Amino acid sequence: MKLRVGLSTCPNDTFAFHAILHGRIDLRGLEIDAELLDVQQLNDGLFADRYDISKASFHAALLLADRYGVLPVGSALGFGVGPLLVAADPAARPAAGARVLCPGPTTTATLLYGCLHPNGGEIDHTVFSDIGARLHAGDADLGVLIHEGRLTYRRDGLTLIEDLGATFERVADAPVPLGGIVARRSLPDRVIADFTAVLRDAIAYAWANRDETLDTIQEYAQELDEAVIWPYVELYVNGHTVDLGDDGERALRVLERTGREGGVLPDGLPELVVYR
Repeated sequence: MKLRVGLSTCPNDTFAFHAILHGRIDLRGLEIDAELLDVQQLNDGLFADRYDISKASFHAALLLADRYGVLPVGSALGFGVGPLLVAADPAARPAAGARVLCPGPTTTATLLYGCLHPNGGEIDHTVFSDIGARLHAGDADLGVLIHEGRLTYRRDGLTLIEDLGATFERVADAPVPLGGIVARRSLPDRVIADFTAVLRDAIAYAWANRDETLDTIQEYAQELDEAVIWPYVELYVNGHTVDLGDDGERALRVLERTGREGGVLPDGLPELVVYR
């Protein structure tokens, strides 16, 4: 079966999918037509029915719960992995008059900021990799960093105002669920099971052949320094990536409840399906 698959250009995804992209493992009869894009572009593509299976922000997954379910493999979830609120001016704070840059309207980072700071200012959206430069240019007071920016903000001359992930962890008593692999709910169960097994095989291959994945990672990464890439991969490709598990599903339910109670998620959404 041919599948239209979206994955992000971030090192954790290119690491995990390397063996699939380069034919290093058995694809179990699946034909995978992959497209690599920024996560907000992937979210937009899912809303437009572009993909059968794709990486998605969990914010987008919750909004698309009527059409897509979450696979038990491929998630970015854990403690100490959440988005950071930063500024060029150390005195900047979330407030009604603040100008805030977020990495996309359906990213989980935007959901978290909206829930934790409902009166936190005027939000504008831009590609995640442009946030630091725009803060230094004075285009905004605050920015919500994701991906490699979490590891490089000090080097880039930015000040940490708040670790939004840590705040969520403390309030919710749960790890931060950032994004995962979603599959169209109309796909046959066998296809979903086969893709899940293929991606688990690909992650195992990547860890066993780590150096081989580097060219794939650097082909798409915003940050090419190995001193950033490998800590990033080790942080975001963890046990929850191999198996979301009960703890991961509970974190998703907490995020859903937080979004509803914070008024960021609309009423009437169906409960998100998590495949086993």
